[in-house]
Amino acid sequence: MELFISEPIEPREGSFDARMIARGEPGMPTHFTWRGDEYRVDEILETWKQSGAEGFSGEMYLRRHYFKVLTTSKDVMTVYCERQQKRKNAKQRWFLYTMEKPV
Repeated sequence: MELFISEPIEPREGSFDARMIARGEPGMPTHFTWRGDEYRVDEILETWKQSGAEGFSGEMYLRRHYFKVLTTSKDVMTVYCERQQKRKNAKQRWFLYTMEKPV
């Protein structure tokens, strides 16, 4: 069963995928902490992007990059990166969106 989470995660420093960054995309961290537990990404299963209109111009801007990942603990997690942070803490760009625990 997929659980809706929508909470910030803390990527481990230096664990970002440099190949993705070189393409101008956020590099999915290979390790991150959520609620005090550390998770390690074993495989990226799927990626997609979300765009949205800006102001009165109607121009479309890339908002989020989503990553559906399998962790070494066999959890399937959907993580996203905010492209333009609007929250008080500008460093808080990564969030756990949903999670499926292994059966």
